[in-house]
Amino acid sequence: MTDQHLADLADLAPLDLPEAGEAEAWRSFLSRRVEGELATARAQADALRVLAAGDAAALERWNDLHVALGNAFAVSSLLAQVHPDQQLRESAERFEQELHAFQTGLMLDVEVFGRLESVPREGLDEALAPGATRVLDDALRAFRRSGVDRDDATRERLATLSARDSDLSQAFGRNIRDGATSTRVPASALAGLPEDYVAEHPAADDGTVAISTAYPDMGPFLMFSADAAARREVMTTYLNLGWPANDEVLGELLAVRDETARTLGYDGWPDYDAELKMIGSGSAIAEFVDRVAADAADSAQRDLAVMLERARHDDPGVERLTVADSRYLGEVVRREQFEVDGQAVRGYFDFAKVRRGLLDVTARLFGLTYTDVAEAPTWHDEVAAYDVTLDDTGERLGRIYLDLHPREGKYNHAAQFDLVSGVGQRQLPEGVLVCNFGRGRMEHSEVVTLFHEFGHLLHHVLAGRHPWARFSGVATEWDFVEAPSQMLEEWAWDHSVLATFATNADGEPIPAALVERMRAAEEFGQGIYAATQMYYAAISYRFHAELPDDLTARSAALSQQYAVWERLPDTHFHCGFGHLSGYTSGYYTYMWSLVIAKDLFSAFDADDLFAPEVARRYRDTVLAAGGSADAADLVEAFLGRPYDNRAFTAWLES
Repeated sequence: MTDQHLADLADLAPLDLPEAGEAEAWRSFLSRRVEGELATARAQADALRVLAAGDAAALERWNDLHVALGNAFAVSSLLAQVHPDQQLRESAERFEQELHAFQTGLMLDVEVFGRLESVPREGLDEALAPGATRVLDDALRAFRRSGVDRDDATRERLATLSARDSDLSQAFGRNIRDGATSTRVPASALAGLPEDYVAEHPAADDGTVAISTAYPDMGPFLMFSADAAARREVMTTYLNLGWPANDEVLGELLAVRDETARTLGYDGWPDYDAELKMIGSGSAIAEFVDRVAADAADSAQRDLAVMLERARHDDPGVERLTVADSRYLGEVVRREQFEVDGQAVRGYFDFAKVRRGLLDVTARLFGLTYTDVAEAPTWHDEVAAYDVTLDDTGERLGRIYLDLHPREGKYNHAAQFDLVSGVGQRQLPEGVLVCNFGRGRMEHSEVVTLFHEFGHLLHHVLAGRHPWARFSGVATEWDFVEAPSQMLEEWAWDHSVLATFATNADGEPIPAALVERMRAAEEFGQGIYAATQMYYAAISYRFHAELPDDLTARSAALSQQYAVWERLPDTHFHCGFGHLSGYTSGYYTYMWSLVIAKDLFSAFDADDLFAPEVARRYRDTVLAAGGSADAADLVEAFLGRPYDNRAFTAWLES
């Protein structure tokens, strides 16, 4: 990390949070934080308006405004998803709405736009700080994409649409989060499940057990239960999360986005959304989805045939496999043909050891130290806090929080949230990893997920020392955001890495031969994985491009076109597909990023993933850069060439 664009934050302190369980103190903290930062943002906007035309200080005011606005958004967005107190979560959501309203009004403010538009570019980077011109260009583009240069009536309509988009997006996520439920199945369906899992699911008087839609409950059941009917019931429940409320919510949300884009002169939401991404246009999304689907087709059908043949050993009458069969049959094939027993593998991944191992591995890889801050207050007793320092200089980079177990009212997927965005010489970056893992043994797929999400957290902290808020953290193009996290997954597949923390009850490390078989087994099903991802991406794109009247019917048709699994009847996957809120038409980004991730990984020595030189160069060139350059330029600077798809194609065809 060079002094040219990074500033020392060692003397700055993290936020002073209330203690867990003190609901009233947390409500007060939330109000003070949001209202105080919003007041600062309003004051900076006022100060910006009265500057003389052409005054470069307008850009500094703009930066100050976004530091404050980002602080307010971060705390409200996080607490709305993780705080145990329902009243506080509801307050946080109302604050989010207020912040969105301010932001919408700001981006339609012709006076603010005029002050920024008049700032001269010549010598701007030298007069202020490197990157100033990039920040200015980004701001002016954002203003025009908001409609600031339209007439009064159009701006008013765009403001109304923006507010409605915010409300509907919140409702969509809330219905998924609050719709978490369970399915009662016969206790006999637990035959074949791990002993600790069975012990955690005692049978009721009627001989049934409850399987919730939380991942630690549902995942092992779908993987190990041989009861096809019970698996079908559990999966049906999961695929109806958010139904029926979200069908109406999503329909209106799609219409609002479409009207927004067309009011601004775009052909539809996908073109508007893609303009800021590496892919560039909506039509390119459709082409990418179909190209990957075609490339994966042979591999997917080959592996599907293997699973179907295995299913017919148990039931000769099976004609097609459903999504409720996917994990179970994948596990059976891996166990029988690759000698990989998921339960045996699970025995090597104790949650506490995995969490410690993740920290040790990434610390060694990127030259970091994590210091457990046991006394740091958090919103729940199970949340752990760590200060992160850079070994090269001893500088404190920021603080991370790990909120990794499910609880009522909590965000029920896996994601990284900001608590504070880092800004050079002003505030430490603080990030939160929010997941829903069990407290005992983990599936290896969950270990991979943990590494993936931690990659986002590292990106947030390592890119937290730029003077411009616009560059802070995970601030790259949206279709690059997943690439660093997907690349970090590779470390969860390497024996030399896993052996540092994956041990059985006797303390014996996971055998190299088992990891080799796990990797071979993982290659089985890659085509199915790609096809499934393209089904999700097609829903994301086609829903926004077409605005179908019957979302369930269109989802079913896309499943028939792209997915290899038979769709379960009377299910409504789209209602629980939370990515439709945040990723909108751009779910393709996961696979787009994977192409880049595979290329990035090709620069590392597969026989020595802890080799420091390449890891530190990647840290400084790609992660620490945040949004200070285009993603393609960052990748080229690291690889020494433009990225390509050769590594991805080799992976897909392996």
